[in-house]
Amino acid sequence: MTRAHREQNRKSWNEATRAHNSHKGDQAAFLQRKGTTTLFPEERALLGPVKGKSLLHLQCNSGQDSLSLVKLGARVTGVDISDEAVRFATQLSADAGLPATFVRRDVIDYLARPKQKFDVVFASYGVVGWLDALAPWARGIARALQPGGAFVYVDFHPAAWVFDEKGQPAYPYRSAGKVVDTVGVGDYVAKSGPGLVPWGFESGVRAFTNPHQTAQFAWGLSDILQSLLDAGLVLERFDEYPYANGCAIFGEMTMDAKRRFHLAPHYPQVPLMFGLRARHP
Repeated sequence: MTRAHREQNRKSWNEATRAHNSHKGDQAAFLQRKGTTTLFPEERALLGPVKGKSLLHLQCNSGQDSLSLVKLGARVTGVDISDEAVRFATQLSADAGLPATFVRRDVIDYLARPKQKFDVVFASYGVVGWLDALAPWARGIARALQPGGAFVYVDFHPAAWVFDEKGQPAYPYRSAGKVVDTVGVGDYVAKSGPGLVPWGFESGVRAFTNPHQTAQFAWGLSDILQSLLDAGLVLERFDEYPYANGCAIFGEMTMDAKRRFHLAPHYPQVPLMFGLRARHP
């Protein structure tokens, strides 16, 4: 991916992050409450106990999940390409009294020379679609892990990204590192409402339109798994889920009491998320 592509994505995420956080109210107060977390059960189950562990959170966005992991006892470093996301995460860490380190860096650049080795590397929701090559990503994850450390990854299923918001086939299942979409990052928080903001969604920015295009890529499930295996990681667990946590990725979806979005009954019931845990031998 060219530096120009990365710069497009950085600018687009900066714009979108401001819109997203306008809907989330007092996040520090939410994180300060006893027992609260922005993590879903699927991530918690794959991560297992993290108390006392060093954890690298890749593409950490505005830090809400990173700080939820701090609440669980992890020592967290978050990395994200967006200046606005890292600025917000750093301030949120201070406001919530949950110490973490946030680094503004392209994830591939960071993983090429990680500052330390971690017990856990974690990534979730909207990850590889921003990468034009998976081999350096997977090798970097292996490089950042302590021997015996684990990579935990939860994301929307590649099969779901074949369809547009109306549920019509629109994109290739894999694109071999070629750009498949250039639309700016949208306001998916506004679209998902309480699915992503259970403590009190606020209207915030209305009718958001992102002025900056992006470079997005399509990777199949075998591409993702094989890149991790080629990097020397050992797959310990793999799951697929017929729902999307927190996010209405298609137009006609219904949310249940656990904030899982389901396809309307007339759609084919395809997997919408997957999760995995892989270990550094």
